[in-house]
Amino acid sequence: MTIGENELIATREYDVPRELVFRAWTTPDLLAQWWGPQGFTNTIHECDMSPGGTWKFTMHGPNGVDYPNHNVFVEIVPHERIVLDHLSGHEFRVTASFDDLEGRTKVTFRQAFKKKEAFEQAKLICIEANEQQLDRLGKVLAEMTS
Repeated sequence: MTIGENELIATREYDVPRELVFRAWTTPDLLAQWWGPQGFTNTIHECDMSPGGTWKFTMHGPNGVDYPNHNVFVEIVPHERIVLDHLSGHEFRVTASFDDLEGRTKVTFRQAFKKKEAFEQAKLICIEANEQQLDRLGKVLAEMTS
């Protein structure tokens, strides 16, 4: 995990082709399985995977608290990059890039907060949460290949 100005950057390499990683990011049923920290589940209400499209879902915390989320997709470049703006709660932009490593894939997950105050409040939680989320993605990718 790298910490920049109002931004967290996490990278992870997976032993699967980037087409598979991209599918895990763009298939709502798969996305619901891994998005968020360990112990969370998701109910997706709307997921329009196109620039300007809306992604609304509720994250259900292990403590029973529901966290409504509203996102808008800014850019989708098949197999290369997804950019979305998180508009509920703390506002931030997620940029996920997928680099081909000769059949393996490097995922770079950038979370850039709009306001410094929001970044300072969220960073301690998000550092660990983003790592757990990438762990969960790895488990879904392993299940997709088995």
